[in-house]
Amino acid sequence: MKLYEVSNRPTALIEQLTTVWEASVRATHLFLSNDEILAIKEYVPEALTAVPHLIIAEDDPQQPIAFMGIDEQTVEMLFIAPVMRGHGLSKQLIQYGIDTYEINHVAVNEQNPEAKGFYEHMGFSVYKRTELDEQGNPYPLLYMQLKR
Repeated sequence: MKLYEVSNRPTALIEQLTTVWEASVRATHLFLSNDEILAIKEYVPEALTAVPHLIIAEDDPQQPIAFMGIDEQTVEMLFIAPVMRGHGLSKQLIQYGIDTYEINHVAVNEQNPEAKGFYEHMGFSVYKRTELDEQGNPYPLLYMQLKR
């Protein structure tokens, strides 16, 4: 497996990452309806293009299996292909983010307890909760910071 940051983000890569995003969301965000997933999916390519640091994990050349987006010291996105869940890839990505970008913040959906538990396992703790997500939708967010 290979981890690397990409600055060049061609359409084909964005499409591959959007596919990983959708599969991951369908496996982990069970609180979202199909229509909600499809509506959010429309914004994913823009988010992937705009995030300052985009780190890709590949198993085969040109075949992404996970990605993480970082803005300053905040994890903006972390999605793993469902077949790769449970293999330590999320831990590897977060540790890479801590070591390389000094990440120390993340926001997770409250309805995704696995994500909250994962970040707690990685040393993060909740410091704030909101009733709405950053787009104003009724999905409570938990803001977490790394305990140092």
